[in-house]
Amino acid sequence: MKHSELSDFLNEKAEYYETLDFIESDPIQIPHLFSKKEDIEIAGFLASTIAWGQRPTIIRNATFIMENMDMAPYDFISNFKEEDLTSFEGFKHRTFNFEDLKHFFFSLQNLYQNHGGLENAFSQTPENMALNISKFKELFFEIPHRSRTQKHVSDPMKGSASKRLNMYLRWMVRSDQKGVDFGIWKKLSPANLYLPLDVHTGNVSKKLGILKRKQSDWKALEEIMTTLRKLDPNDPVKFDFALFGLGVFEGFGKDA
Repeated sequence: MKHSELSDFLNEKAEYYETLDFIESDPIQIPHLFSKKEDIEIAGFLASTIAWGQRPTIIRNATFIMENMDMAPYDFISNFKEEDLTSFEGFKHRTFNFEDLKHFFFSLQNLYQNHGGLENAFSQTPENMALNISKFKELFFEIPHRSRTQKHVSDPMKGSASKRLNMYLRWMVRSDQKGVDFGIWKKLSPANLYLPLDVHTGNVSKKLGILKRKQSDWKALEEIMTTLRKLDPNDPVKFDFALFGLGVFEGFGKDA
């Protein structure tokens, strides 16, 4: 496919899939329950953290977390004490369990009390997203924690494609013009974001010839982003809607 053909094709698909209908079956519906910036970013962070597996299960478990925070994530994070966490005991989503969730709560509390919140924590090196995410992880785990919990925050500097964190950053940073993403973070530019690389977006990228690498790691992500940034230097991650939609809803790329 020629460059102009690829551009027309992906722009058309991005336009088609980035609609309010997208929210109905996607974990992004969880932060859409809220209107306050801090509530949105906390709800989004927790929902994206468990965003692997079946989407109905992700949404159900994320809703459980929100309901047990009394549908007031920022107020809960600001004021909770360990004895307030009994309603979460027994929580489990895949390998993410109550002990992991408890640490996430305490780490979020630390970020808001001592580091200016999630946006500041994710904006340490805004033009180098791999390093930026890595520095966020370092800050997130500066308080005492169980070593097992670290696996639930990925690190691009160790090769991870960081799918869930890149998805979360898309939610927070991209424009809210279409009503799907939020655009509430201003310290990061949409131009510097990275695609949430998963099996669907990876297979479609291979089918389109914009990914040759076999491993689904940060180097594969860089390979895809080289093309996407040429197609739209200011908002390359809008094509996530195209690649994901093609893979999930149209079965495009299954034979890649």
